[in-house]
Amino acid sequence: MTKIRAAVFPVAGRGTRFLPATKASPKEMLPIVDKPLIQYAVEEALEAGATKLVFVTGASKRSIEDHFDVDVELERALESGGKTDLLGLVKGIVPAGVDCIYIRQGVPLGLGHAVLCARGAVGAEPFFVHLADDLIYSQTACLEQMRAHYERHGCSVLGVEPVPHSQTGSYGIVAVGESREGASPVSRIVEKPAPEDAPSDLAVVGRYILTPAIFDKLASTERGAGDEIQLTDAIARLLDDETVHAFQFLGKRYDCGSKLGYLRATVEYGLRHPELGAGFRDYLASLRD
Repeated sequence: MTKIRAAVFPVAGRGTRFLPATKASPKEMLPIVDKPLIQYAVEEALEAGATKLVFVTGASKRSIEDHFDVDVELERALESGGKTDLLGLVKGIVPAGVDCIYIRQGVPLGLGHAVLCARGAVGAEPFFVHLADDLIYSQTACLEQMRAHYERHGCSVLGVEPVPHSQTGSYGIVAVGESREGASPVSRIVEKPAPEDAPSDLAVVGRYILTPAIFDKLASTERGAGDEIQLTDAIARLLDDETVHAFQFLGKRYDCGSKLGYLRATVEYGLRHPELGAGFRDYLASLRD
């Protein structure tokens, strides 16, 4: 069993739903309390064992690179000011032995194209794909749960959860066969089907483990929905050759690609914060008075 070392983060989108906040700053740098979304994503991948972080970026995304780079002047200022706790937070963003690779997606041709751009960095190995918009709170990181499933079954794994049937048009939707030994093989996957056409209410929600065979499928996949190269379409073709599992993870997902989902995540992560939680809870309670 090949160990999963690479995690791909498609971060080239413009985040138009959050304009004007995202006009000059990437949506992935929007903070949830005191960390940007992309840092939560990286921490989840690191917990699952990733040692190669591949960011597929676009224009105006330089702040993501800066965030994961070393800032010698900031570290020196924190050290000289005796702010050792903050210094530890800054220096611990990327642990030693972890490589960050940045690849430009020159033309915005969708998620499938973004993943294909990472082919040279990933190589002929299985890899994670993590969409930072989908923030998942769980006792065990979602990707770590999926990694354990991959090591038991040795095939591509899609993170899924049930969604209201009226919302199937916002997701890739899977149909699954008979579940055996905790595994649900995908029999069909459709990109953003209308509710009347959806094969189920199980939606793929921003977490993938993919075998390298997906790259050949992506390279020969024509543009689909939205005139983009859809990862869902390539996975549908992968089903002809390989088993793919749908994995219902344990945890709570926040759709931080929407303003309401982002606000919910901010409030609930604030309530869980070890330093701020109690005071924040008292403040929210006072609003009801």
